[in-house]
Amino acid sequence: MGLPPEQVFKTLVARGDKHGVRLAVVPGNCELDPKALARATGDKKIDTVPLKEVEPLTGYVRGGVTALACKKAYPVYLDETAQLFDVISVSAGMRGLQVLLAPEDYIRVVDARVVPIAKDKD
Repeated sequence: MGLPPEQVFKTLVARGDKHGVRLAVVPGNCELDPKALARATGDKKIDTVPLKEVEPLTGYVRGGVTALACKKAYPVYLDETAQLFDVISVSAGMRGLQVLLAPEDYIRVVDARVVPIAKDKD
């Protein structure tokens, strides 16, 4: 795509102990900080769902998950770094297929909450 990894966002499926399934959207060069996401969602604990649950929950295979047309309108939490860019890349619903859009448009379309939920990979 010719974009740096921090501008290409991946969508992860997570489940909290109190509020259920959420979509967490973080930069490609980072990983999800489960504690930060739990704080943002009001859960005590939150983890990504097992791979076998991703498709039944979202309708998408791993690598193709998108909040743009998910099987169900799960709450979306977008890492705050997305707002540093004029354009971000997110999955378009198929593995390897991306869509470029302004962060503000993505936030509006998926009704995302912008929060600090990413951390550097170990």
